[in-house]
Amino acid sequence: MNDERAAPVSSGGHAIQLSRDGAVAILTFDVPGHAVNTFTEATKKEFAEVLSALERDTTIEGAVLVSGKKDSFIAGADIEEILEWTGFGDAETAAREGQAMLDRLEQLRVPIVAAIHGVCLGGGLEAVLACAHRIATDHPKTQLALPEVQLGLIPGAGGTQRLPRLVGLRAALDMILTGRKVRSRKALKMGLVHELVHPAILLDVAIQRAREIAAGKRRRNAPARKKGLVDLALDGNPLGRALVFNKARTATLAKSRGHYPAPLAALEVVAEGYRNRERGFVEEARRFAQLSTTPECRELIFLFFATTALKKDPGIEQSVQTAARVGKIGVLGAGFMGAGIAAVAAQRGFIVRLKDASLERVGKGMAAIHGVLRERFVKLQITRQEFTDQMLRVGGTDSYTGFGNADLIIEAVFEDLAVKHDVVRQIERAVPATAIVASNTSTIPIARIAEGSGRPERVVGMHFFSPVHKMPLLEVIVTPSTLPDVVATVVAFGQQLGKTVVVVQDAPGFFVNRILAPYLNEAGRLLEGGAGIAEVDDAMVRFGFPVGPITLLDEVGLDIAGKSGKILHEAFGARFAPSAAVAAVILAGRLGRKERRGFYLYDQAGKKGGADESVYAEFGHNGARRPVSGDEVQRRCILSMINEAARCLEEGIISSPRDGDVAAVFGFGFPPFRGGPFRYVDAVGAVRLVAELEELNARFPGRFDPAPLLLDIAARHARFYPAKGRPV
Repeated sequence: MNDERAAPVSSGGHAIQLSRDGAVAILTFDVPGHAVNTFTEATKKEFAEVLSALERDTTIEGAVLVSGKKDSFIAGADIEEILEWTGFGDAETAAREGQAMLDRLEQLRVPIVAAIHGVCLGGGLEAVLACAHRIATDHPKTQLALPEVQLGLIPGAGGTQRLPRLVGLRAALDMILTGRKVRSRKALKMGLVHELVHPAILLDVAIQRAREIAAGKRRRNAPARKKGLVDLALDGNPLGRALVFNKARTATLAKSRGHYPAPLAALEVVAEGYRNRERGFVEEARRFAQLSTTPECRELIFLFFATTALKKDPGIEQSVQTAARVGKIGVLGAGFMGAGIAAVAAQRGFIVRLKDASLERVGKGMAAIHGVLRERFVKLQITRQEFTDQMLRVGGTDSYTGFGNADLIIEAVFEDLAVKHDVVRQIERAVPATAIVASNTSTIPIARIAEGSGRPERVVGMHFFSPVHKMPLLEVIVTPSTLPDVVATVVAFGQQLGKTVVVVQDAPGFFVNRILAPYLNEAGRLLEGGAGIAEVDDAMVRFGFPVGPITLLDEVGLDIAGKSGKILHEAFGARFAPSAAVAAVILAGRLGRKERRGFYLYDQAGKKGGADESVYAEFGHNGARRPVSGDEVQRRCILSMINEAARCLEEGIISSPRDGDVAAVFGFGFPPFRGGPFRYVDAVGAVRLVAELEELNARFPGRFDPAPLLLDIAARHARFYPAKGRPV
């Protein structure tokens, strides 16, 4: 290797350092004081200066773009700067400037090779697409994505125009419309990158490729893969493209129900680019700017800031930096939840000991874990070796052998206080005194469970959501006795699992299930009043929920919902009185999807069909339904939930509106484009919502009595969040 590598050619400012290896320049992107590299106004200016330096210096024949960060390439644009835009004009200018910068990079005299290690997102990937050659590491942390749609935006620096021509229309639309990350192996297969290498040789190979391209031995901007016959048939003619666009539009509308304008805008912009490339870029900038001013974009950006803030400040007494190390965990209960917890922990590198009462149950749990991990392998999210390694991290047993050196035990046994007390006592006899015992209960107060413990200060709640490997939220529940270092350790462990962790104080139902219960109860009461099953569900799906409340009851299991409802009714009184309709259906032995008998019809495989009309007879109706407006359904269900959320904040169950909004969105699918219950109050106005609550409470005494906090907010014409500036 040439000794000139370390010699600086010139400083590209202090975010981008320019050095060289012979005739190859090395552009090291490393923003000081930041964990990741982002394109800010300052770094874009530096980048432009570096490109000018490369143009001027005729002794430079090729270049490599590499990151100085450990596991991150470029994370895209700085979202903070989006908040500073004053409107459409600022956003369109920013997009056009980004496009011009990357056009310049693409057409530069000096071919630039992208050497990608770690996450490469948004504007970072758009920059990569403009490079002459792309090399990625075969490391699991190397992932590429255009996640703008998750912020209510579309790629604005050429991503909608370059990606389809590079990887094909179908693959490009899958990335752009979902924002999902692509692992490096899949990126190679789809032609997004040209080659994979080990991280240790990434820079060496990139320098060699830059030399080869400069010498004409390797083609600049060569396709990374040959297009197949299907790609040629679909991408290469207007009729084929129309078929792809129509199918994508239908699928997008079915999934989003028109609530999210960004995916539809992306489809239109990509289609425009196929008609005329120059107009495609113009339309991309215009639609990017238009989307940046929408309420949906504002709320999705709020969620981005809120989840980022939670990682840095989860609202606990002690910093997660002081957390004890967790190396091995025990999981009690090999059922659906226990197996899910074990699978996620194994994915993240933890050693897991899985226990149940019999080896038969353990075997079923191990099969479920195998299924979760194999799905990731089939989708090319992990390699065969990683799949094997992850399975080997889990061991099963019907005794407490192997628990003696566990740092954390998570019980996911039957939802019965006496059973949990017995399990806690057994655990504490088998594990070290320093071990933490966590309960995955969904409603039983943790303090009640800790009554069965000899070390209540080391007992905590970890409420996972089903299915564990897909649902992002983890509620960590603390009691007045829980030690701060125990909380810090469990929060850090949850974050290591990749979960969005919200800390809540101990109370029946905690936060998520407590605000969900009145929502489900109100849906049941609508059925009692004559509303149809599908009518109620459709109204709430139109509001933005992924599924309606009646479907959710069937999915959760009516028996489980009934037990939770009983606990909450005992704790909070008449306000939580269960719906008579739901109680009658449970009494009739209809338990939902798992038994293929609930409010809906199910086939032998458990696939849902239409509403089961015979269910109406279970709660005293002859099948005749009374039409109820969608507005009535939405108002009653949503206001009951929001009112309870305000009570939780007032009681200190959650520490901030931010925590409540994140928990509602990631815990049960409160519409992300509405931001969460507290963001919804601010958007609609507390004065209006209190008036609606009072009107409903006059019709249904006691059910909609406005929470004192909402009355106070309305009286002061106040908000939960600032009207302008950073949302959290």
